[in-house]
Amino acid sequence: MLRHEFRPGRAVAGLAMLGLAGGYAADAAGAWEVPWTFFLPVFLGGLWLAATATWAAYMLRRRRDARKASAEKTAAPASNSGSHAIK
Repeated sequence: MLRHEFRPGRAVAGLAMLGLAGGYAADAAGAWEVPWTFFLPVFLGGLWLAATATWAAYMLRRRRDARKASAEKTAAPASNSGSHAIK
C-alpha cells in the first residue's frame, strides 16, 4: 500500500519552477543572456501543464474509485417505494 497518492501536478509544477530557477541562475551568472519577458510564458506554461496534469489525475482517480465502488455492490438493491421492506 502506498503511503500517499502520487500527485503529478505538483511534480510538473516543481520541475517547471526548477527550470525557471536554473534559467535565472544562468542569466545571473552571465552564461545565458535572455530578456526577462522570456520567463513569464515559461512560468504560465508550467502552471498550465501542472493544472492539466492535476485535472487528468483527478479524472482517472475518480473513474477508478467509481469502478471499484460499483464492483463492490453485488447485493440486491433496496426498495425505492419509501419503506425499508423489500417486496
